[in-house]
Amino acid sequence: MRILCPCCGERDAREFTYCGDASRVMPALDAEADAWAAYVWGRKNPRGPHEEYWQHAHGCRHWLRVTRNTETHEILSVLLEGPWRARHEAKDPR
Repeated sequence: MRILCPCCGERDAREFTYCGDASRVMPALDAEADAWAAYVWGRKNPRGPHEEYWQHAHGCRHWLRVTRNTETHEILSVLLEGPWRARHEAKDPR
């Protein structure tokens, strides 16, 4: 699998670290224990397009939001996460 890093270009997936489901919303810090247990331990195994967090650990070290088809491993989109997104989009509006 290859991932198109917005900063470094296309790279092998071994340069990246999978960091979890990007579609999940963290509960409030004062939420009940059941809400936290569901967030920490409850996992879906979606079929088809799915948003995930990846970090380019052996490259620019940026965090990415990758939309990947879990059946085919096709990468559908890659976006920078964090404060760098606006700066990158201003330089390279795709």
